[in-house]
Amino acid sequence: QGHLVESGGGLVQAGGSLRLSCAASGRTLSSYAMGWFRQAPGKEREFVAAIKRSSSTTYYGDSVKGRFTMSRDNAKNMVYLQMNSLKPEDTAVYYCAAGGGGNYYYLVTTAAYDYWGQGTQVTVSS
Repeated sequence: QGHLVESGGGLVQAGGSLRLSCAASGRTLSSYAMGWFRQAPGKEREFVAAIKRSSSTTYYGDSVKGRFTMSRDNAKNMVYLQMNSLKPEDTAVYYCAAGGGGNYYYLVTTAAYDYWGQGTQVTVSS
């Protein structure tokens, strides 16, 4: 049974950058649409970014558009989330997820994803 593992989280000052990575074992990530979600204490899980299975098309949540960039490296079986100009409101646990695909309206929902990592904490100080 494959699983996803996120890494790269940590503590950073506002305005700083972090790059999150998602590694998979037992699964070929190029076969999946991939997503990043985040969840802050007391809040629902929020869509951050997604990349389609068969293309490099990416989608972003309004709160991160222009600051975050999602990419995949099929040769390394990895997915990344480059986060720039971080704000305190970006503080959350970030989750990587894999799913069968779909259009934008589906990929922004947690229902589009079958497999989830355990999450990595990102804390942005003001």
